Amino acid sequence: MVSVSESGIKEAHFNIKPTFAQAGLVCKIPQIKRKPGQTCDDYEYCVDMTIMPHTSCCHKDGGHLDKFDRIYALHKLLSDARHPIPRQQLLQQLECSRSTFMRLANVLRDYLGAPLNYNKERNGWHYDQQGEHPFELPGLWFNAHELQALTVIHQFLRDLNPGLLEEQLRPFQKRINQMLDNQQLGHGNLPDKLRILGMGVRSGGQAFQTIAEAVLQNKQIAIEYHARGTDENSQRIVSPQRLIHYRDNWYLDGWCHKRNALRSFSVDRINKPSIINQPAQHIKEQQLQQHFAQAYGIFSGQAKHTAVLKFNAYRARWVSEERWHPKQQGRFLDDGSYELKIPYGKPQELIMDILRYGPDVEVVGPMDLRMAVQQRLEKALVNYEK
Repeated sequence: MVSVSESGIKEAHFNIKPTFAQAGLVCKIPQIKRKPGQTCDDYEYCVDMTIMPHTSCCHKDGGHLDKFDRIYALHKLLSDARHPIPRQQLLQQLECSRSTFMRLANVLRDYLGAPLNYNKERNGWHYDQQGEHPFELPGLWFNAHELQALTVIHQFLRDLNPGLLEEQLRPFQKRINQMLDNQQLGHGNLPDKLRILGMGVRSGGQAFQTIAEAVLQNKQIAIEYHARGTDENSQRIVSPQRLIHYRDNWYLDGWCHKRNALRSFSVDRINKPSIINQPAQHIKEQQLQQHFAQAYGIFSGQAKHTAVLKFNAYRARWVSEERWHPKQQGRFLDDGSYELKIPYGKPQELIMDILRYGPDVEVVGPMDLRMAVQQRLEKALVNYEK
């Protein structure tokens, strides 16, 4: 046990797991183990300094790992505050008594090394931050909401692309599940409660991780690319700029050194990627936005035209609330129909989306786009006249 002053912790136990030391952190807390048969109810305070709270802590104040959460919450309040916080305000925020708050303050200051001070003039508590780097709790600390959010993200990745980063995330997810169990939040039924359904999902394949590494390391990458449109293979050197998840599939935006221009590559069409020990050519964000975000669709380029679409009153209930493009313009007409204007460059993707609405939409202009949609509809009709 650890004995301190009346205002501090009278008795405490700390379970320091190897992961704490492996993280390169210096621990000032003595390693004290419970005696056989003892539980956390035998102590006034219990805390664990690893990535996850103690797996068997049950506090006598009724809150499972309640003090752990309060340490985290107190740290967040003090980190975000620009001025000293009155004690009464802290007690209300933390929903605890004065004596409990003093124990939390002592743990933060004496055992975790927080620069916690009391300002008598302002009658408040604050972090005495000095230097370039503000104080952070050692290790990884999560509250209940953050744990649940991490689990949702992991489930999202699993449904998004089965197998994508699965091997890398599996140990992390196991730790998160243990933390959720500790706090009695549950996780086992998440797949039944949260579903992300993809249409036309193409596997990112084994290339995804190599491409992601090149993007994060700002390194050039050599690829073999198979273009669906021409059904041809080509060798490329690409300076990757960013990965884009668009309509359930992954794309790589990058500078193609062969074409000497910006290009988008479908990740599932990339074969044999290898990172080159050369820095990627940096393209300014403004230039990327001008090329990729001005016009409609993933393979956008410069916006040279504006499509004018008229949806009937029935379909307008949905389309009026949809976002097709950041710079779209829409308005209801007198007959209840909805007019939507969209900037576009290459028309192929826009035509496919227009065709999805069949008789519920009419292309008002430009005439080239109207004729292109009409021709596609006529060709489709031939299939049903046989």
